[in-house]
Amino acid sequence: MWISTKAQYGLRALIEIGKRPGEAVPLKDVAERQSISQHYLEQIASNLRRSGFIRSVRGAYGGYKLSRPAAQISAWEVVTCLEGSLSPVTCLEDADSCAQTGSCATETLWKRVEDALKEVLGGTTLADLIAENIQIEQNKLVQLEGVSNLPTYLQ
Repeated sequence: MWISTKAQYGLRALIEIGKRPGEAVPLKDVAERQSISQHYLEQIASNLRRSGFIRSVRGAYGGYKLSRPAAQISAWEVVTCLEGSLSPVTCLEDADSCAQTGSCATETLWKRVEDALKEVLGGTTLADLIAENIQIEQNKLVQLEGVSNLPTYLQ
């Protein structure tokens, strides 16, 4: 199983938008801050809008806002919206796809893998990811401040 850039970028875009509650965030800003092609991001944003994660705001200060609170959006919802199924094997979704369904020693293994993925992504909200992103940015600032305090011969 492979999580595509579509899901990765979709989550990153939602984090950027969610970090600015109350503001309409232009996709251009998101694309620049996340180093994502604006054209590709527009396609992803279209999916996110149709799925009800974001809404567009028109006008000079237009852009996108979250459609609901970040704490009510799970990573599982976003990833499955953009990826489709995350089942590691087809027999978990379609029992008729495999003659061994129900009598396969690995079926329970794949079910546990699927359940673990769902638990991690389902237990992680956009609010959690926003808080983690803010913490990472603050740590970077602290590290940069520490660098400026180095003796001049080390700078």
